Amino acid sequence: MNRPTGLKRSCLAIVLAAGEGTRMCSSRPKVLHAIGGRTLIAHVLTAAVQAGGAGIAVVVGPGREDVAAEARKLAPQAQIFEQSERLGTAHAVLSARPAIAQKTDGKLADDILVMFADTPLVRPETLSQLRAALAEGAAVAVLGFTPKDAAGYGRLVMNGNDLVAIREEKDATADERAIGFSKGGLMALSGQQALAILDKIGNANAKGEYYLTDAVAISREMGLKAVAIDTAEDDVRGINTKAQLAEAEAVLQSRLRAQAMDAGVTLVAPETVFLSSDTRLGKDVTIEPNVVFGPGVTVEDGATIRAFSHLEGAHVGRGARVGPFARLRPGARLGADVHIGNFVEVKASTIEAGAKANHLAYIGDARVGEGANIGAGTITCNYDGVDKHHTDIGKGAFIGTNSSLVAPVKIGDGAYIGSGSVVTEDVPADALAIERSEQVIKEGWAARFRAAKAAGKKKS
Repeated sequence: MNRPTGLKRSCLAIVLAAGEGTRMCSSRPKVLHAIGGRTLIAHVLTAAVQAGGAGIAVVVGPGREDVAAEARKLAPQAQIFEQSERLGTAHAVLSARPAIAQKTDGKLADDILVMFADTPLVRPETLSQLRAALAEGAAVAVLGFTPKDAAGYGRLVMNGNDLVAIREEKDATADERAIGFSKGGLMALSGQQALAILDKIGNANAKGEYYLTDAVAISREMGLKAVAIDTAEDDVRGINTKAQLAEAEAVLQSRLRAQAMDAGVTLVAPETVFLSSDTRLGKDVTIEPNVVFGPGVTVEDGATIRAFSHLEGAHVGRGARVGPFARLRPGARLGADVHIGNFVEVKASTIEAGAKANHLAYIGDARVGEGANIGAGTITCNYDGVDKHHTDIGKGAFIGTNSSLVAPVKIGDGAYIGSGSVVTEDVPADALAIERSEQVIKEGWAARFRAAKAAGKKKS
């Protein structure tokens, strides 16, 4: 049943981001917490789009413009709906009624995916299985899993391949409680039948509450078919606490590391490397222990990232070497065969092919030309307290140890900067610039100083 995401059926994904609890002990909405450098809701929306969700509807709680803004950032076409009252999951889905009823070329969406914004580990291929079940005639398809301990979970009651009911544990018989197959929460509905099923759910519940799990029984009463798709527990892992957030991070990191190694990346100590969901690593890249990739990093073929380095928003060229103990901040772009060594920080700068900054340097808002050498202790003084300024270092330039380049300033091709210089004016190509006081030597001064100190101590 695992079919490609290019299923020739229209699909609307409804992502529920309303009705959050407060167990995260945070002022930030739960779905705006992040794993793998991406918010929980962004993970869910990404999976929905990759599974063919051409239409996106996001249901948020009252006043949650921050959540809506995050959804629009990833899916600009998303329709945002507010669930003003918390009357259950089906009620949340019905908050997006205009999207469900919307027609394209006179047709409703074929498939409706109902997803939860705090279930970030669901994979596109799993969602495709739900859609494939609808394509094969089911009106309702539910994700199920078999936990080690099913206590507390709703059970999926099956009759052969048909899903008969979802039974909450408190309502289950002893035989039903013995069932291990449990509900995962995520569900798909036939677009042609979705509103009819959802409207009947509200009428069937005496408490005036609308629970999506009732869709199974309702669909069967309507003579329609319901099925369950078995998936891994991680696919349906929900997050309600910081501990669960950390558990989900661990699962995601395990997936990302495996994908990287399968693609030809060498991870010397995989369990110590932390990747972002959008990290792009080429073939024959080597990553040493204790490296952290923030969002927006690309590393080209054959590069080496040495131990204890931190990269974010950076591009590392083919065959480049970074670290150990290096930091690449957003806007760092390293060309081929660049060397960025220990305790070097690069921010918003282009380091061209073959250039080297092997230790103890800060390069910010700069261009370092091809083959240039940046000596230890060199900094680009890019900030005047109000504005940032640019430093341009030419091809083959040599910047001596402990130099300060006060931006805006340009160092020409092939120029030399003497060690310890504070450079405030442009230096022409192939010139030598030295800015330091004349060295003074006083013969015997140290011996006289020590003698005087010793004599003073005897008198006291």
